[in-house]
Amino acid sequence: MKVLVVGQGGREHVLVWKLAQSPGVEQVFCAPGNAGTARDGENVDIDSADIARLLEFAKGQSIDLTVVGPEAPLVDGIVDAFEGAGLCVFGPSRAAAQLEGSKTFSKELMRKANVPTADFCSFEDAEDARAYIKDRDETPLVVKADGLAAGKGVYVCSGRQEALQAVEEIMVDQAFGEAGATVIIEECLVGEEASILAICDGQTIVPLEASQDHKRAFDGDQGPNTGGMGAYSPAPLVTPKLMDEIVERVLVPTVHAMRCDDSSFCGILYAGLMITNQGPK
Repeated sequence: MKVLVVGQGGREHVLVWKLAQSPGVEQVFCAPGNAGTARDGENVDIDSADIARLLEFAKGQSIDLTVVGPEAPLVDGIVDAFEGAGLCVFGPSRAAAQLEGSKTFSKELMRKANVPTADFCSFEDAEDARAYIKDRDETPLVVKADGLAAGKGVYVCSGRQEALQAVEEIMVDQAFGEAGATVIIEECLVGEEASILAICDGQTIVPLEASQDHKRAFDGDQGPNTGGMGAYSPAPLVTPKLMDEIVERVLVPTVHAMRCDDSSFCGILYAGLMITNQGPK
């Protein structure tokens, strides 16, 4: 079997490394790859956003399976393009990838499916967002760019002034471009974070070991959020009992809601959770 991995991060290095160990895999390519993937596979100089060239390469090399890492090409429809050409690809369709590509979409889906989540409002106009913040009590808020922002579009704000500044940076200064055309403003949950990944085929859910991702840029959990400064797994916070609760209250209803919307989720489902006194949200 010949496999193409799309992406260039640490995630793709791990995928290439493990796939290359499989006795069923003859060759692994990675586009565009990195220094790590070059050690275990063959890098291909094609940007992960260039779906047309990736498709051309996969056809030309008779690739048996393509595994897509980054969210952006999934949101842009790489799975739809490959499946339309009769190629085998692992990842969610363009419609299903909106679960990661739009926070408004995911929050509204969770609300409809009764998945526990922080209270929120979404805004397409900066003035409306400012008015909402000014009307609220002086409590912590979280302001998020709606679209993909490489893990950096989330501002945890201690009060009104920081929240107003976040709206200014996201919507007015356009720090994240079109990804910040809409913002989500939500209550700040108190608890400990946990990340859950699950393999899904649109119906069956196989959760992987829990992990804990640390996003702050500086020591002592200080500074702005990043795409991730480090992570470890398994996370002792997530006990077997808690994992069962997460599957039952978060993963199952989410996958069911996607299927009911004719957007069955096939691929790796990510749940970024806060473990609060009221349970996972």
